[in-house]
Amino acid sequence: MSFNKINITKLFYIFIAIHLIFWTLVPALTNNNLPLDTIEALAWGNNLEWSFNQHPPTGAFFKHPPASAFFLEFFYQIFGVQDWAYYLLSQIFVVIAFIVVFKFADQLFKDKTLSLISVLLLEGIYFYNFTTPEFNVNVCQYPFWALCVFYSWKLFDKNEIKIKDCFYLGIFAAIGFLSKYLLVYLLLAISLLFIYVVFIKKYKKFDFKYLISVEVFIVLLIPHLIWLTNNEFVTIEYGLGRTGLDDSSISNHITYPLIFLAKQLGILIPFFIMSFFLVKKFKFQISLKDKKLLFLIFVNLVPVMLVFLTSIITGSKIRTMWMAPFYLFFGVLIVYIFQTQINLKKLNSFISIFIFLFTFSPFAYAYISITETDKRTDYPGKQIAEKIQYAWDQQYKESINVVLGNEWQAGNLSYHLGSRPVWEGLVTKDKLNSLSKFICIDNICIGSR
Repeated sequence: MSFNKINITKLFYIFIAIHLIFWTLVPALTNNNLPLDTIEALAWGNNLEWSFNQHPPTGAFFKHPPASAFFLEFFYQIFGVQDWAYYLLSQIFVVIAFIVVFKFADQLFKDKTLSLISVLLLEGIYFYNFTTPEFNVNVCQYPFWALCVFYSWKLFDKNEIKIKDCFYLGIFAAIGFLSKYLLVYLLLAISLLFIYVVFIKKYKKFDFKYLISVEVFIVLLIPHLIWLTNNEFVTIEYGLGRTGLDDSSISNHITYPLIFLAKQLGILIPFFIMSFFLVKKFKFQISLKDKKLLFLIFVNLVPVMLVFLTSIITGSKIRTMWMAPFYLFFGVLIVYIFQTQINLKKLNSFISIFIFLFTFSPFAYAYISITETDKRTDYPGKQIAEKIQYAWDQQYKESINVVLGNEWQAGNLSYHLGSRPVWEGLVTKDKLNSLSKFICIDNICIGSR
């Protein structure tokens, strides 16, 4: 297949439109309920703060900074209880990241065909298809991770530093950090890159405009940092708790890093298969004098290496999904390294593998969704909400404005009940005493004040 007579930009937008439609419709048609992380964030968004906590006044246990809940709440205010809208939101974030990767690659290669291939390769990584219906902190981070790389490239590539590029980098870095703290690994890698080229190799001169990005980043984070300080850094404590540090042993410093590497290689197998059919011969030379390659190494490999070193030094367990945004520019890296080995006139095998993966993933998702009946997405949240609403209406005329219980069951009620009650955490005697009227069913309580 030859791309010579095809409008590549048009083809790219057709691809992302199909991707968006497929991955919005498939889960919307095959799932009975929204996934866990989406339900949780919708419950958090109903009581939005600069982050979320387990302290008064709500007593609810929340796990993450506020960006993902903010975007879900924004969509809820527009669409209400429409499951498809939140699958759409997730795909909007994915395709925005794809667009940024495409535009970055176009600036790097000055070749739209290579830019398109760089994005198509991402369909070989299940983070960007199979897992995307669940809007969570990882998906929320995609566009901001990509935009941080894009504007860092502008500052790295241009001799004249524009204030607006520094400003945008600071904004997107702050929003990305408020999506999930792991963006710090990318920011650290970018910082190391500029230290290397400015102070060690002296390829570039230090420009005080760089500090604008840092200043904007810090200013936007001040409310969240104040909140963290006042609430004992609970979101950070939650993240550290999931790494297994509480159960540390010497063997963890070896086994966890090795498990981490094995899982990452396993995830990338389809990506590597696509790359194999793309490249004629795997011959390449790596030179750190190549500034484009240097940039790609720092934004692709260095963040992964830093996570690996974290696991070695601390003996922490790295959750697989935490790495979701780290591979957004891996396609660009592979295409750049092997660009002279790519025969653009003979891409039939690569296109065949791409089409197979592109169509197989949504069909596999639909098959699992339909045939397996004990998943979170099979939970009868709407039906339970209707029964509880009926039980309430038999006794009271007031609307339900509070729901108590675990984040899954209570979160579903907060989402499905027409009055959108605020989730205030687990059931306690003090919380029940604060309600004028309430009903409790199976450790879930609804009430009004």
